[in-house]
Amino acid sequence: MVNKVADALISHGAVEYGHFILASGATSSYYLDIKTAMTDPALLGLVCREIVDRYPSDIVAGVAVGGVPLAVGVSLAGKRPYAIIRSAQKDHGKSGRLIGNVKGRDVLLVEDVTTSGGSALYGVDALRDAGARVSVVVTVVDREQGAAAALAREDVTLHALVKASEIIRE
Repeated sequence: MVNKVADALISHGAVEYGHFILASGATSSYYLDIKTAMTDPALLGLVCREIVDRYPSDIVAGVAVGGVPLAVGVSLAGKRPYAIIRSAQKDHGKSGRLIGNVKGRDVLLVEDVTTSGGSALYGVDALRDAGARVSVVVTVVDREQGAAAALAREDVTLHALVKASEIIRE
């Protein structure tokens, strides 16, 4: 089966090889630069259309920074509202971790890359604290290093448009 998203990420140069420290603290011989790849409108459009076509929801949400352009893109492509989960609690203005109304709604959480699942779990927690129902997280690329199992422990299913094993050439 041809994976258009995987091919597009490779063509865009989203996979880099070297020595990298990941957000999870782990080291890796490759880096998936999905944030930069998503600045290309054609690639962002392809990814967001795939998500819209496969995963229904009342509203889509993304954790800042990587999930925000995905949430906005899915919102526009699927004509559904979106929410933003701040990376840290805001203590001024209206405060809080969340921008958008998710209470009582089925929310699809989108991520750029998952490794251990920490960012996705943070997002699920913030959404559930705000009264949302969250049972699915969609990631552009899953590094296949524990995120699916960590999310499953919270009754959340991880779906990946691309698995690292599909695009890493080591």
